Amino acid sequence: MRISSRAERIEPFYVMEVAKAATQLAHEVAGSDRPMIFLNIGEPDFTAPPLVQEAAARAIRDGATQYTPAVGLDALRERISGWYAERFGVQVPARRIVVTAGASAALQLACLALIERGDQILMPDPSYPCNRHFVSAAEGEAVLLPTTAAERFQLSAGKVEAAWGEKTRGVLLASPSNPTGTSIAPGELRRIHEFVSSRGGLTMIDEIYLGLSYDDAFSQTALAIDEQVISINSFSKYFNMTGWRLGWLVVPEALVPVVERLAQNLFICASAVSQRAALACFEADSIAEYERRRGEFKARRDWFIPQLEAAGLPVPVVPDGAFYAWADCSALAQRLGIEGSSWEFAFELMKRAHIAITPGRDFGTADTARYVRFSTASAMGQLEAAAARLRAL
Repeated sequence: MRISSRAERIEPFYVMEVAKAATQLAHEVAGSDRPMIFLNIGEPDFTAPPLVQEAAARAIRDGATQYTPAVGLDALRERISGWYAERFGVQVPARRIVVTAGASAALQLACLALIERGDQILMPDPSYPCNRHFVSAAEGEAVLLPTTAAERFQLSAGKVEAAWGEKTRGVLLASPSNPTGTSIAPGELRRIHEFVSSRGGLTMIDEIYLGLSYDDAFSQTALAIDEQVISINSFSKYFNMTGWRLGWLVVPEALVPVVERLAQNLFICASAVSQRAALACFEADSIAEYERRRGEFKARRDWFIPQLEAAGLPVPVVPDGAFYAWADCSALAQRLGIEGSSWEFAFELMKRAHIAITPGRDFGTADTARYVRFSTASAMGQLEAAAARLRAL
């Protein structure tokens, strides 16, 4: 069977390849005194809070499961708009919000609506691998620009300007970022957008971890800068609804009918049950619970990163959001006699300590061979057990 060149360009999602190996080993050591500890997947250990679960059950019981408008329930778009006003003090009209089948669908819709064959999109290296593959699937080219710890592993206006060429269409950023948990300083983000706009380009930004920001200096949405900024968000991370597959896209008003037309044909609509459940995310009791959980994620970060440092896994930039630690494993690998890159280190750690982590291979090519990503989304007990095993190496 002939496979399309489009599909051939998409690399495997190595996070999932490691997860499969970890799951297999977990079965082999099941019942032992050292079961597998999974710190590889960026999924909160919390589930949707009670009001959200009740709203989903009510939607099913009442038969409120038919198709919704392609852009989402009006009531949910209004609730999201209200969240921007209450949380960030930013007015985002509901008519500019498109509810999608997860942030992945939002990224796909944005890329298909705006990227032509051969268009280049500038992105930081390291960055979330699926983002560059959405660009590739739209026949564009993701151009990864190497970043450093001194730059918080984020792009700067100067770096964007230096890399801009005839084929450049825009930038795709993430703040806070996966895998580093770092954000772009608001002033720098504004300078990036101003330069991109001056060239008639696009500023797209993945803000799915924005609700999980721990530093007031970085906790503002890019939508405060300009209505032309395109923001992608999700109910998966802050709202703890990973498997519900629900997200949203904020676009300039003129782009809404274009995205709607694509959504109608590609997805019809996001899950009706998930949408009706998500209405309860914005109730006062739910928000209070989400904020309590945000505090728990911060406490995990604050406790675990010093443990990594003590184990010989320095984290060059303390994450200001999300639930990741981007750690340099090169010195520890050398001490343990592990040859090769962070890919080999991750598999050795899996075998020696029964800890599953994510090697840097997924996230780019610029120095990522020395880094691994730990997820701190797991419960504190799991983090404590992992730290003890790391110290014993």
